[in-house]
Amino acid sequence: MGYSLFKYPGELKIFVIEFKKQIIMQKLAIILALLVTGILASQTDYEKGMQKAFELWGNNNPAEASNVFERIAKAETDNWLPSYYAAQINIVSSFGEKDIEKLKAQLGKAQDLINEATAISKNNPEILVLQALLHTAWVAYDGATYGMTLSGKVVALYAQAEQLAPQNPRVVLNKADWAMGGARFFGQDTTPFCKDVERSLELFANFKPESPFHPKWGKHRAEQIMQSCK
Repeated sequence: MGYSLFKYPGELKIFVIEFKKQIIMQKLAIILALLVTGILASQTDYEKGMQKAFELWGNNNPAEASNVFERIAKAETDNWLPSYYAAQINIVSSFGEKDIEKLKAQLGKAQDLINEATAISKNNPEILVLQALLHTAWVAYDGATYGMTLSGKVVALYAQAEQLAPQNPRVVLNKADWAMGGARFFGQDTTPFCKDVERSLELFANFKPESPFHPKWGKHRAEQIMQSCK
């Protein structure tokens, strides 16, 4: 059996479920933020489109949501967020995919979208984390083929993101999550990384996104990991 970030079959399923929960919670948080700020009745086309895309995603229509994000990206050529979320949908959907052709299509599209987002916002730690997750999807699919070539890239991406934004909770969490997966595979103790996951929860508690639509996912994943640390 080749290298895989997920040593046991159930771990991949839990990862995907928790990741999807994070997106649903982000959608609810966005709607709440719009209500609180009192702009729901006077939204711009961009705001309406983003809200619609999150609602579709939260209602288990990822393909439609991705299409809406992509249409927004074509109109908002100086905004990296629509391409980011369209890429994220394709990455999340790829975990657990067994059909190599479908996987190539999903992750290939995700890579193009990440490239578009990066062209708009270079050295963006949020995009770097997403790129690392894309590589993780390949490693999870076939560790024997992709583990040796992509594992180092994942480590480098998290190191770069940490240097740019050491207080970003998604950077701290996903870096630790990746390290714990590697430790489990090699039969090593994952406990040393629990402190980093705990630190990410502290950062989530104080994290303030730049706008209602900026990334805020990850807290529920951190809480789920902490359960195994106790």
